[in-house]
Amino acid sequence: MKLKITAAVASAVLATTAMADSHATGDAAKGEKDFRKCKSCHMIQDAEGTNIVKGGKTGPNLYGIVGRQAGTVEGFRYGASLVAAGEAGLIWDEAQFVAYVEDPKKFLQAYLDDGKAKSKMSFKLKKGGDNVWAYLVSVSPEVEMEAEAEATN
Repeated sequence: MKLKITAAVASAVLATTAMADSHATGDAAKGEKDFRKCKSCHMIQDAEGTNIVKGGKTGPNLYGIVGRQAGTVEGFRYGASLVAAGEAGLIWDEAQFVAYVEDPKKFLQAYLDDGKAKSKMSFKLKKGGDNVWAYLVSVSPEVEMEAEAEATN
């Protein structure tokens, strides 16, 4: 029952978080360059299968990460700690994302209050996480939908 309530709250927060975060503090152009470090493991591929950034499949597709519950990309096998963090309410916003990419293991240990928590992501992006977030926001489905709506008006 607790999981169902958490899922319902997460779903309700999802839309508002995505819109609140559509104005990231970083520089999307710099983030696009910084994302080169990420694409060895992560791709950005839209719902139709179009590659925005062709990358690896070791990590989950980062398309639509803005406002998404952690550990929930369909078909991707996450580590138990990231799934647990998502179930505990971790929704990706700029602050959470930046803290996570700086030191994924340390972030999960703090978030879950579990010194044994682990992350499959061993790479640490010590600086530029805000720029990568801004880039991910710029290619998010919400931004694309807003641009399409403006083009039709």
